[in-house]
Amino acid sequence: MNLIIERQIKNDLAVEVSYAGKLSQKLEGHRHGDPGVYKPDPHRAARTRNSIGCKNHLVGCAQRISFMKTILAFLALTGILAAQETRREIVNAAPTPAEDAKANSDKVPDVYAIKGQFDRIVTLRFKFNADLLAGMEQMVKQEKIRNAVVLSGIGSVRGYQIHQVSNRDFPSKNMFVKNPTEPADVISMNGYIMDGRIHAHMTLATPDRAFGGHLEPGTSVFTFVIVTLGIMNDGADFSRIDDKTYR
Repeated sequence: MNLIIERQIKNDLAVEVSYAGKLSQKLEGHRHGDPGVYKPDPHRAARTRNSIGCKNHLVGCAQRISFMKTILAFLALTGILAAQETRREIVNAAPTPAEDAKANSDKVPDVYAIKGQFDRIVTLRFKFNADLLAGMEQMVKQEKIRNAVVLSGIGSVRGYQIHQVSNRDFPSKNMFVKNPTEPADVISMNGYIMDGRIHAHMTLATPDRAFGGHLEPGTSVFTFVIVTLGIMNDGADFSRIDDKTYR
């Protein structure tokens, strides 16, 4: 509702500014006698009254413009206050300080390949107000999924909680961003399921921005969400692919 009111006020403000500009041109015509701007009245008294009326209109326009700007500032402030986004940063330390402090090992390759095939494809459909992560965890158990690839995800949410990495050195830190009242479209989802553990990232979009991060509890579905999983055969070993200490 605030957004609709704000747009209407901005439209009205543009009209008032335009009207004030035209009146200013008309007053300039009175002052300089420019026939291209103002056509002189043969009666000086009438012309004087017209000039005074224009000045009064300009004063009124200025007052209305000032009032509208105050309303816009108030709406912006209430929008900030109404937003319920919270942020908290936590240290995601390794099991021991030594694992965070250690250097890279030559025994761990810079990159390695994991070969396998999809055994089956499973598509999950979530209804209004379902918790997205909890629903995925439920279906992983129900469908006896061990290792899988999150191939895609679309839909919309009523609110969300995600986290992003927030530093560059070990121990790593995560910034948790939560807003239970901001609706957003789910533009995409990807990630992995490793020994039944879900590591999913998603991209969200609102009318003002696009953002994303690691899916966390508290992300509730709005219209629907659809997630498609590619289930790996038993030959694939995903046990260490997101282990930051394996370096």
